[in-house]
Amino acid sequence: MKIELIPAIDIIDGQCVRLTKGDYDQKTIYRNSPVEVAKEFEALGLKRLHVVDLDGAKSKHIVNDSVLRAITNHTQLTVDFGGGIKTDEEIEKAFAAGAAMVTVGSIAVTQPELFMGWLEKYGAERIILGADVRHGKISINGWKEDSSEDLLPFLKKYVDAGVKNVLCTEISKDGTLAGPAIDLYQRIMETYPELHLIASGGVSSKEDIVALDTAGIPAVVFGKAIYEGRINLRELIIDN
Repeated sequence: MKIELIPAIDIIDGQCVRLTKGDYDQKTIYRNSPVEVAKEFEALGLKRLHVVDLDGAKSKHIVNDSVLRAITNHTQLTVDFGGGIKTDEEIEKAFAAGAAMVTVGSIAVTQPELFMGWLEKYGAERIILGADVRHGKISINGWKEDSSEDLLPFLKKYVDAGVKNVLCTEISKDGTLAGPAIDLYQRIMETYPELHLIASGGVSSKEDIVALDTAGIPAVVFGKAIYEGRINLRELIIDN
């Protein structure tokens, strides 16, 4: 397989958790120490990590930067970080805590000029456009609100501006272990084949990841399937 494997750590109250369809009332706590989880991923040979500050996404400012700093201080993983990045101060805080990249979604909807400024200042390699989709519309603020933005026109605006990395989550799939929205990701890749598209949501098995790889999707974020024991990371990495 060629697909890039990116495990996810979602954080609430400093703990490693997963939500179902972005619902904070459907929360499962898997581990108390995100740092130990990150170390285990690194020990298996993984290079990338996706960290989401769910407290930050909900409160609209970074909350768990200390956890991010601990992960980056204790591992060599390339970490992308998202959740609550709304201001110049917040994006600087994320980078100062060790993030190699940041995932930004809501600001790209609500303050496009600010997002464009970050893209220019930090470069397309360090900015991941978060495109979280529900019923075909971009969702914002920790998935609590749906915007009026349709997915493909939203992407076009930023691809034309130089965005290279897009993390797309199909919210109705996220945390459900119901299989990824492969048709959606294929449609994006057919429209924008130059993108480094990171698929997210619904991955339940090695077979799902193989299917994404076969469909030509460059990268995948997955978490719940790991914590529920549905994916053997060691076996997956050997085959990758």
